[in-house]
Amino acid sequence: MIQNRRLQPELMDQPDLDPALHVQALRGLQRINVISRSAAILWPPLAALAKETTRPLRVLDIACGGGDNAVAVARLATRAGVSITIDGCDISPCAVEEAQRRSTAAQLSNVQFFARDVLAQPLPDRYDVIMTSLFLHHLPEQQAVDLLASMAKAAHRAVLVCDLQRSWLGYGLAWVGCHMLTTSPIVHVDGPRSVEAAFAADEISKLAMRSGLDGAIITHHWPQRWLLAWRKS
Repeated sequence: MIQNRRLQPELMDQPDLDPALHVQALRGLQRINVISRSAAILWPPLAALAKETTRPLRVLDIACGGGDNAVAVARLATRAGVSITIDGCDISPCAVEEAQRRSTAAQLSNVQFFARDVLAQPLPDRYDVIMTSLFLHHLPEQQAVDLLASMAKAAHRAVLVCDLQRSWLGYGLAWVGCHMLTTSPIVHVDGPRSVEAAFAADEISKLAMRSGLDGAIITHHWPQRWLLAWRKS
């Protein structure tokens, strides 16, 4: 494991980022998420929860970026005959626009996107599950704790958090994958930085306890990712 977490500014987080470069980066990240099977990591607990209710499971994906996870999960639900509605939100209007384009192209009526700063605005409390993927590593430790607590408070039934595992293997895979799967200079820089900023599994376990997510379960997934799953009692 890379011993110490190193949080650095990521280029995609810059508010003045050129929209064309932003969209190029979002599309590069979509390819990486497909290869990494990000949606497949999130799907099993969502499917289990959906089968426990008689109405559509309401899911919110925060910091959704280009919406590829929300769209992929919706497709998995359709194939499995599981009823789910998914909303995604992101601070970036550019990302929300790209996400909505992706959903429209996929002809999905159960996926919608809206703009929201989840660090400055309260999370809406109308969802069964609040999830996020590859967002927590962007945050300082206390801000990560506060966000997890907000997710736990707002979600009716469960919280899902998927992110990178900080390790030398993860760093190497990120560097190679980001350069092979996209020409985006933003992703080339941000990918390895993301691994350096990521929380190790034991660190996220401690953050979950500080956030009030008692009983959270952390599982490990290829390639060098972890999933935190917590159910409200």
